[in-house]
Amino acid sequence: MKTDMELGSTVSAVRSKRVLIGNEVRPAVVVIKDGKIHQIVSECNFSGDGGCEVVLDVGDSVVMPGIVDCHVHVNEPGRTSWEGFWTATRAAAAGGVTTIVDMPLNSIPPTTTLGNFHEKLREATGKCFVDTAFWGGVIPGNQLELRPMIQAGVAGFKCFLIHSGVEEFPHVTDCDLHTAMKQLQGTGSVLLFHAELDVQQTTEETGDPCQYSTFLQSRPDVMEIEAIRTVTELCLQYQVRCHIVHLSSAKPLKLIQEARQAGAPLTVETTHHYLSLCAENIPAGATQFKCCPPIRGSDNQYSWISSRRLIVPHQEQLWSALKAGQIDMVVSDHSPCTPELKKLDSGDFTQAWGGISSLQFGLPLFWSSASKRGFQLPDVVRLLSQKTAQLCSLDNQKGSLGPGYDADLVIWDPEREFEIQGANIHHKNKITPYLGITLQGVVCATILRGRIVYKEGSFSSEPLGKHLLIPQRFSDSPQRLSKALHGTWRTV
Repeated sequence: MKTDMELGSTVSAVRSKRVLIGNEVRPAVVVIKDGKIHQIVSECNFSGDGGCEVVLDVGDSVVMPGIVDCHVHVNEPGRTSWEGFWTATRAAAAGGVTTIVDMPLNSIPPTTTLGNFHEKLREATGKCFVDTAFWGGVIPGNQLELRPMIQAGVAGFKCFLIHSGVEEFPHVTDCDLHTAMKQLQGTGSVLLFHAELDVQQTTEETGDPCQYSTFLQSRPDVMEIEAIRTVTELCLQYQVRCHIVHLSSAKPLKLIQEARQAGAPLTVETTHHYLSLCAENIPAGATQFKCCPPIRGSDNQYSWISSRRLIVPHQEQLWSALKAGQIDMVVSDHSPCTPELKKLDSGDFTQAWGGISSLQFGLPLFWSSASKRGFQLPDVVRLLSQKTAQLCSLDNQKGSLGPGYDADLVIWDPEREFEIQGANIHHKNKITPYLGITLQGVVCATILRGRIVYKEGSFSSEPLGKHLLIPQRFSDSPQRLSKALHGTWRTV
C-alpha cells in the first residue's frame, strides 16, 4: 500500500491483484466518483486518467465490500462508560466494518419512542467514524410509536421475550407481541427477537457460581427452542418479517427450517462467539466469556442438515447450517460493559453482566475458523456484508462491490496472523475473551464512501460516518424481502 496516502483523503481508485467481484477474485481497479463505485475495470483497461488523480495501489491485499455489522450495542446516551459512538465506530473501522446498526438498548433512554430516537441521533452526531443505522425497540405499551419511528428511518425493531438485563427495556408478553405485529403488518419492517423464554426448571441451582457450567445449566437449549416456536407461530400468522438474533443452539434449526418451508418470512443470525468458543474450554471465574444465550457445550447430536443420520458436534452443526444457508448471517453482538459489571474480581458468572466485545475482530475471528472449514472469500461477503445489509434494507447501497454502491471497502491480508493485545483494542473497555489469541486476517485499511478512515493502526482526524435513515418500504411484501435474504421462502 502506498504510504503517502493521508488519512481522511479521498481516493479516486483502488488497484489490487485480488479484488472480490461477485464470486471471483481477480486483478482489478475499483474506480470511485462522488463516494460511489463508478466502475470496476481490469488492470489492462485502466489508464489512470479521466479524473483518477489519486490511485491507491494495495498490491495483493484483498479488496472487498466493507463489513456491515447489524448487531452492535453502542450504549450512548446514558451508559457511555460502557461504550460510545466515538470508541465503538473507531473499533469498527479498525476491523473493516464500514456500517453498524445500533441496538435500542442499553442506552438511556432506549430507542423505543420517536422522541428517544431523535435524542439518539443528536447524541451520535459528529462522533461516528463509520456509517450508522439504528434499530428501534418494542416494549409493552409503545405500539403507537412504531409507525412514526419507521417513518423517521429506523431499520426495524428489537424485542425481548425474557428479562433484557436492564429495567428500562422490559420484555414483551404475548399480548404485546400480537399488538406490535398488527402495527407492523404492511410496513415491510422487521421484528428482531432475543429468543429465550423462561421455562419451568425441574432442578434448583446449587452449583458453584464461579463454574461456567452452573450458568450454562441455568439457561438450557429448551429456552431457545420454546422461544423460537413462539416466533415461528407469530411469523406465520401475521406474515411480518421476523428475525432471530444470536442463535446459540443448533437444536432449533429444524424448527426454523420447517417454518420457512411453511411460508414464514423468517431469518436468523449467529455470532462469532458461538462459532469460535466452547463451554468446556471456559476457565472457572472467566466472566469475560459470559453472554446470553450462553456459549454452548460440544455435546454431540444427530444432524438434521444432512440427509444421513450423522452424529455431529454441536458447534459444527452451526457451521454446516451456515454453509447450507439455514443460518443467514454472522454478527458480533458487541455488548460491552465496565470491568466492575463483569465481576472479574469475584468470578461470579451468575452476577456478571452478560455480553461479549468483539466488534473490532469479527472479520478475522470468522475467517480464522471458516477458512479451515472450506469457506471462501465470497462466503465472507455473503455472511458478513450482503445478508446483514439486506436485513436492515441497506442492500441498495451497502454490502456489495458494484457500480452505484457506496465505495465502502475493506483492504486486508487473509494470510497474515496477529495476536489480540490490549494495546491495540479500540473498544472503550478492553475486556474480551479473545485477549492473547492469535487470529488469521489483518485489516490494513478501511475506506468509507471513498475516504480513508483507518490505515495501519491510525484513524482519520475527524469522524466521517453518516447516519443512515432507512427509506419507508410500506409497499414491500415480507415475502419478497425474506426471499432475498435466505432464498428458501416459498408458499404452500
